[in-house]
Amino acid sequence: MRITQPGLEGRFLRRYKRFFVDVELDDGSIVVAHCANTGSLLGCLDEGNRALLRDSQNPERKLRHTLQALQVGSTWVNVDTSLPNAVVFDAIERETLPELAGYAQRQREVKYGSNSRIDVLLTGANGERCFVEVKNTTYAIGDCAAFPDAPTERGLKHLEELTREVRAGNRAVQFYFVSRNDVQRFRPADEIDPEYAKALRAAATAGVEVLAYAVEVRADSLELARRLPIEL
Repeated sequence: MRITQPGLEGRFLRRYKRFFVDVELDDGSIVVAHCANTGSLLGCLDEGNRALLRDSQNPERKLRHTLQALQVGSTWVNVDTSLPNAVVFDAIERETLPELAGYAQRQREVKYGSNSRIDVLLTGANGERCFVEVKNTTYAIGDCAAFPDAPTERGLKHLEELTREVRAGNRAVQFYFVSRNDVQRFRPADEIDPEYAKALRAAATAGVEVLAYAVEVRADSLELARRLPIEL
């Protein structure tokens, strides 16, 4: 998926009040940008990491710039949680995601379950439905991506709702959008949230499909690069 808003590069200084980051641009000026990520961003927030900002070009916004990616080692990691759903949906629309191809109707942000919205709802020609929940994943241990990077009650709720859809006769997919391309596999982060890890294994046993894709992160695009093996 192409990103059309112009980008700025600089040096990450700090994150504070969860949604604010300071970035020093190459000319020495400091930009306060919006961080659209409620997770801990464990392993990504070292001072001095290269940072990529996206310029909304809207002077009316309180924070004109958004933190889009941070460089960890030699790898860019997408940290903007507003982007993964659009990238996955774009891949489905273009029929470049074989596991989710062949559906007649595709919708985003559809209400379902107990006051939730499914990220993508796919409907087949005969009315069969597939519920797809997308989770942005930035945490990695060595060459292994892991989710979550902080305890997540919301994530538990989504797994429970996906499981209910399977029991109702629908297809359900938990899709991990691994926002980096320096990993070789995916697993639940037992060391961060053992309850979520337990729930993911139970959901998979119940029939919820688990997919994980590494993503190639560039300043002007995000693309699904390759499917990762799942280690449950």
